[in-house]
Amino acid sequence: MLKRGEEMQRDLWTSLLLVWITCVPYSSMALLNNQSQSLQMVSAMIPRNRPSEGQRILSRAKRGWVWNQMFVLEEFSGPDPILVGRLHTDLDMGNKNIKYVLAGEGAGTIFAINERTGDIHAMKRLDREEKAEYTLTAQVIDRDTDKPLEPPSEFIIKVQDINDNPPQFIEGPYKGSVPEMSQVGTSVTRVTATDADDPVYGNSAKLVYSILEGQPYFSIDQTTAIIRVALAGMDREMREEYLVVIQAKDMGGHMGGLSGTTTVTVTLTDINDNPPKFTKGSFEFTIPEDLGIGKPGGRVKANDRDIGENAKSAYSIIGGDERDIFEIVTDAQTQEGILRLKKPLDFESKKSYNLTVVATNIRADSITGGPYMDQTMVKIIVEDADEPPVFTKSTYLFDVHENAAINTVIGAVAARDQDATHSQVRYFIDRHTDLERQFNINVDDGKITLAKPLDRETDMWHNITVTATEVRNHSQISRATVAIKVLDINDNAPEFASEYEAFLCENGKPGQVIQTISAVDKDNPSQGHMFHYRLEMLNNPNFTIKNNLDNSISILAKHDSFRRQKQDTYLLPIVVTDDGEPPMSSTNTLTIQVCSCSREGNVQSCNVEAFVLPIGLSMGALIAILACIILLLVIVVLYVTLRRHKNEPLIIKDDEDVRENIIRYDDEGGGEEDTEAFDIATLQNPDGISGYLPRKDIKPDLQFMPRQVLNTVVFQCFFVFFFVFVFLEH
Repeated sequence: MLKRGEEMQRDLWTSLLLVWITCVPYSSMALLNNQSQSLQMVSAMIPRNRPSEGQRILSRAKRGWVWNQMFVLEEFSGPDPILVGRLHTDLDMGNKNIKYVLAGEGAGTIFAINERTGDIHAMKRLDREEKAEYTLTAQVIDRDTDKPLEPPSEFIIKVQDINDNPPQFIEGPYKGSVPEMSQVGTSVTRVTATDADDPVYGNSAKLVYSILEGQPYFSIDQTTAIIRVALAGMDREMREEYLVVIQAKDMGGHMGGLSGTTTVTVTLTDINDNPPKFTKGSFEFTIPEDLGIGKPGGRVKANDRDIGENAKSAYSIIGGDERDIFEIVTDAQTQEGILRLKKPLDFESKKSYNLTVVATNIRADSITGGPYMDQTMVKIIVEDADEPPVFTKSTYLFDVHENAAINTVIGAVAARDQDATHSQVRYFIDRHTDLERQFNINVDDGKITLAKPLDRETDMWHNITVTATEVRNHSQISRATVAIKVLDINDNAPEFASEYEAFLCENGKPGQVIQTISAVDKDNPSQGHMFHYRLEMLNNPNFTIKNNLDNSISILAKHDSFRRQKQDTYLLPIVVTDDGEPPMSSTNTLTIQVCSCSREGNVQSCNVEAFVLPIGLSMGALIAILACIILLLVIVVLYVTLRRHKNEPLIIKDDEDVRENIIRYDDEGGGEEDTEAFDIATLQNPDGISGYLPRKDIKPDLQFMPRQVLNTVVFQCFFVFFFVFVFLEH
C-alpha cells in the first residue's frame, strides 16, 4: 500500500508539472501577440510622408516573426498531439494567401505545423535521454506562388526532462575486503550509481546512497558512496563474509524519487591474531637405536586458526637435547614438525630423552603484535637393536719392512659387540681390496700376517678392508680400513740415470769434459742418496773421472791423440756404489765415439767417414765412384739388349705362318683335289707377289752403332769420371 501511495503522489506531481509547462508558453505567446498587435497598430497610426517624385527612399523591411524558445515535455502521451507553440508574422493580416512552412530536425515526422495558423504540434512521444533538443527552420511563403515572403528563421525546441529513469549500478554487484579487527571508519570499498535523467534540470539525477542490509557492521557515505566499517572487533574466525545491500535514490532522496539497489560482498581478510596450539599436551615416540641419520622418528602438530602465511609455524627444540642428537623441521605441506636424527642413537649409553618443543608463528602482525607460540613435551624412548660390532678405530696404520718373512705379524685389529649379549666377533679380509692375497688375518684375534713377499719399489702402500661380524648374526657387519706401509731396505743397486751417448773430438785437448754422468736408485733411504763412482780399469790410459760433489761425475780425456783411423769407439766401464747397508753397486758402460769436429769443437761426422778414411777416400770421391759404377751397368744392359735384337731373323719363316688355306670353289666338280686353280703362296705372303719381303724392324731407319764407336764412348765416359774424381780429391 505504501508503494502504491508513492506512485499516486508521483503521478499527481507529474500532472501538475505538465500543466504548468503547458500553460506558461500559451500565456507568454498571448502576451507577445498582444504586444505585436499593439506595435502593428501603432505602426499603422503613424502618418507616413510620401516621397517626392524622383526621390527614392531605401529601407530594409523588418522581420515580422514573434515567438519565444519552445519547450515540450518528454514522455507525454495523450489522445491528441501536444501543442508545442505558435508562429506568427506581421504579414499575416487575416488573409488566406499566407502559408507557414516548417523544416529541420523532425519536421513532418515528429513535429507538424498548421499552414494557416502556425501552430506546432508534437506528433510522437519524445524521450530526452535519446535527444534533448531539435533545431528547426520556419518560413512564410505565398500560397499561390510558393515564393518566400520572408527569409527563413531558425528556432529550437527543447525536450524538458521528467524523472523517468531510476539510478543504476553499472559495475555491480561489488566485492570488497577489509582486515579483520579493523577500527571503525576503515574504508572498505566505493560504489557508483548513474542516472540517465538531466543532472542540470531539477533533482532528477541527484542521488543519495543508503544501506538497506548490512547494519550495524557497515555504513555508507550518502554522497561519496564509500562503505566503511561501523562495528569494531569483527573476527574472521567467527564470520568471514558479509552481504551488504546498497540503495541509490534520486530526487535527493525525497519522496517520489526513483531508486536502484546493488549488493556488496565484504570479506574479512586474515591477520595473525591466533597463536599455534599443539594437538596434545605431550607426545611420545619409540625410536630404534639403528635409525639412520636424517630419518624421521616422529611428527608433532600445532594447529592455527589463522590461514595462509599467518598459520605457518616453525618448530624448534629448546630443551632436553644436550648431546645435540635431534633436530626438528617443518613439513611445508602438512605444517607438521618432523623429528629427525642428527647423530646416531646408542641404547647402551642413554635409553630415553625428554625434549621441549616450541611452535612459533613465522609471521608477526603489526595490529596484534606477536609472534605467538606454544610448547609441548616430547618423550623419546630408544629401542635396543642388534648392532654390528664396533672397531676400536675406524682406520688402522701399520708398517712392515719389505724383506719381512712370510707369516710375520704386521698388526692386529679389535672390535667389540656392544649389545647386551656381547656376542663373539670374527674377523675377515675383504679380498676385493687384497686381490693378490698379500695378507692373512686370524679370524679369532684379528692379527694380520704376511702371506707373500713384499717389494717397496712395486707397492709402497697396501690399503685393505677388514670386516668384523657377530658369530650369532652374520648379517651384522662392520668395516675398518687398514693401511700398511712397506718400509725400504737397500736391495737395489744404483744405475745410470739415462742411456748416455758420448762424443770425443779428434782435435780435443787433454782434460776436455766428454760427458757428465749421474745415477739413480730405486731405494729411498731416509737420509737421501750418496753415490760413489770409479773406473773399472783403475789406470785407464785414455780417460779419467772428476767428482762434481752433487752425486754426478764428469768424464775427461787424458790426451789429444785420438784418431778415427786407429779406433773410432771406446767402451768405458764405470762402477757406481751407494752408501746403503749393505752397499749395493753396479757396472755401467759408457760408449764414446771419436768424431770429426770443426775448429769450434762442433761434431761434424762420426759414422760414415769412419769407413772411408782407412783407404784415403773422401766423401766426394766415393760418390763419383758410385756414379761411374751405375753408368757402366746401364751401358752393359743396353749392349746386351741390342745384341739380342740383332740375332733375331728378319724374314718371316713358313713354320711361323699360322694362317689356314682358304679355297673357294666357283664351279662344280674338282672338289678338294682341285688345287691347281689357286696359288696358295698368295695367301701365305700377299706382298711376295711383287717381290717385296717385309721386315720385323720397328724402326726401319735405325742404324746400329759400330762396335768401335761404342768403345770410344765408354772410354770417354771413364775419362770424364776420372777427371771429376781427381777434381773432387783436390
